[in-house]
Parts: sequence; structure tokens; C-alpha cells
Amino acid sequence: MATLPNPLPRLATDPSGRSLGLQLPPGRLVDTTDGARREPLLWYADKQAAPGTWAALAAPAARAGLLPVLVDLGGVRSGPADWELMPDDMSYPGDHDPEEVLAEYWEDEDDEDGFDEELAETLAPFGPAWPGLAPAGTLTVDPGTCAARLADSLAEETWFKDPRPALVPSRRSADIPAAIGWTGPLNHDNDVARLCAVLRSWEDRFGIRVVALGFDVLAVSVAAPPTTLAGAEAVAAEHFAFCPDNFARGGDLRAYAKELIGEHSWYFWWD
Repeated sequence: MATLPNPLPRLATDPSGRSLGLQLPPGRLVDTTDGARREPLLWYADKQAAPGTWAALAAPAARAGLLPVLVDLGGVRSGPADWELMPDDMSYPGDHDPEEVLAEYWEDEDDEDGFDEELAETLAPFGPAWPGLAPAGTLTVDPGTCAARLADSLAEETWFKDPRPALVPSRRSADIPAAIGWTGPLNHDNDVARLCAVLRSWEDRFGIRVVALGFDVLAVSVAAPPTTLAGAEAVAAEHFAFCPDNFARGGDLRAYAKELIGEHSWYFWWD
């Protein structure tokens, strides 16, 4: 597997990032948090993100071999330095088939609790057999523009309490969680690269971008959302397999699907 050169060590001696074509505010570098030091995994700013921050950062960061993401310092843990990042424990997203991953998650939920009446009501119109991947959507907005809009919204709202602009060395937005060794979904899967394989598939089919991460939450922008109830139900089935905790607070797949029609952002939370 070829890996990108990591530009972040240059920020140790050039905090402004000018040598990389960047104009960064004061910030800090984070390496692994499991005790083994290595090259920095990400940089994040000392101040909160503001509307326009993402758009100003995205293009020059991409030219430097970095991708933007917002990280929340106001959640369950104070920030990435306390998130138990473990990149060495993650595999490579490209080594996993996304449909196989989702099918395994779906079947695991059935095996764990049995396909009882309650689960059947939650997952209707689908049954115990994995229903397959949802059809691809049609782009209604440029994916980069869609990501910037969500980032601006998160900078103004309170879903993330303290969102900071961050930069990660990664080839694809979908790979950002694996690149930093994010362990937010640890109770669902201890190898987040498998989830990143699904995110790659969503990049291809729905134009998603990973926009924000908290300790155990993920927000993605969606440039090609489902536009019909049938398409949204198929996407909702993928969401259930990807993050069953999204359904843990009640509700069923049909109701969940209705909220996905034309929606340009998806949110996930793992217990």
C-alpha cells in the first residue's frame, strides 16, 4: 500500500504553514494517544471554526497533501489528544469490500438479538436478509461546496460544542477516520478502516465528505442524497448496519428514511 508523504512534521518548525502554501492560525499537532509517539496525525487550530474557515482552508490544504475536517473539543472528551487514537491498529480501507462489511454488520445485529418482532418492526420493509446496496444518487451540488456549507452550519450551531478546523494527511476524505486511528465506533467495530470502506462507497454513490468528528460522533455532507422514499429506505438500511446506535433511541427505518430524502448531511453516534 502506497502512503502519502506526511507534510505535518513541517509545521513543527513552520507553524504558519507558509512553506506548504498555507496561512494557518495558531494551533497544535497531535500524534498517537496510546503511548507510542510517531509522526503527527493531525493539526488543529486553537480557536473555533467560523463560517468561511473551511472554504478558505480546503484548496490550499489539498495542494499541500492535507484534507480539512472539524474536530470537536467540547464533547465527551476534550479533544483529539484525549481520543485514544490508534492508527497502528487500523487496516487499510481499500482492503475491505463495503457491501460485505455492511452485510456482516446487518447479520450480526440479527444474530445478537434474533430477528424478533421488535427488530422486524424497526427494519421494515426489510427482513433478516441483507437487502443490498442502495442505488447511487444524482449530484445536486458540488461535493466540496456541500462540505463547506455543512462546516459553516456546524460552526454556527451547537451540535458540536467547540468545533476546530483541523488538517489530516489523507488521500480521500472517507479515509480520514482511519488515517488518524479514530476509535469512536470501538464498540461497533475496533477497526474503523472497515467503516471507512463504506464511507468510500458513499463518496462514490452519494458524494459524501467527512466534515466533522467528535469523540464518538461523525458528520458527513451529502451532495447526492436519495430523492425517493424507496431510495431513502435502502440508504437507511445501510445506516442501520453502519451505525445501529442511530436507531437505539426509538423510531423505525421508515421514519428514519423520510428524514434522508433530499437531506445534505448525515450524522452518526456510537454508544
